[in-house]
Amino acid sequence: MIDSHCHLDCIDVSAREGGVQSVLDLAAQHGVDRMLCISITLGNDGPRQLAKVHERVWATVGIHPCHAHEEPGVTIERLLELAKADSVIALGETGLDGFHDPVTDVQRESFVTHLEAGRQARLPIVVHTRDARDETIELIKAHGSTETAGVLHCFTESWDMAQQAIDLGYYISMSGIVSFPKATNVHEVCRKIPADRLLIETDAPWLAPVPYRGKPNEPAFVSHVAEAVAMLRGTSPEAIAEQTTENFYRLFQAANA
Repeated sequence: MIDSHCHLDCIDVSAREGGVQSVLDLAAQHGVDRMLCISITLGNDGPRQLAKVHERVWATVGIHPCHAHEEPGVTIERLLELAKADSVIALGETGLDGFHDPVTDVQRESFVTHLEAGRQARLPIVVHTRDARDETIELIKAHGSTETAGVLHCFTESWDMAQQAIDLGYYISMSGIVSFPKATNVHEVCRKIPADRLLIETDAPWLAPVPYRGKPNEPAFVSHVAEAVAMLRGTSPEAIAEQTTENFYRLFQAANA
């Protein structure tokens, strides 16, 4: 099983014997073999450093939309240079976030730059989208690559948006939110995603699934995401683990190297 989206460098391991290795060991005990550590700023090379040290970890390069104002003017060349690292298999997370404040031009420019860089590098894009459905799809259509595409992570939007993204070659990732009883819109989307476009993630250290809701999250708990997804789709957690692992390697081609 693979945790397709976590922030391993943000997990507090100060009180854990073994540090990050203890997180990886617990994940392995829960059947989680590999994980993708997601970048939220270029200034923090934590994901790349962890992937360099731990062979079970891959990394991305990118700027979260809520941090885009901290690193304005990012260039395609800068992203391409950082993406040359052997451990980097995707760009992001990037996208648009209009939840707390309206989407800004800085977010839009950063997202477009990531999309264009992904096209040139032939790397998929990890997309964060929140309260910006139409514009996210419009920018993907205008600047993204249908060949390498990407994933809409921690998906909480409508089925209509998911379907549009799938038509553009994108995958849809379910997080611990899928285990929340009142997340009915996420449940609906989860049931409808084509099997070959489904991924699972933790988004650790945030959004821990039931029965750990409200506590710090970690990659081991993606097994509970698999259980929740399996229940909604009328299949087994083992089948979900197998299918999503296959999907991960199909999307993130560089992980096969």
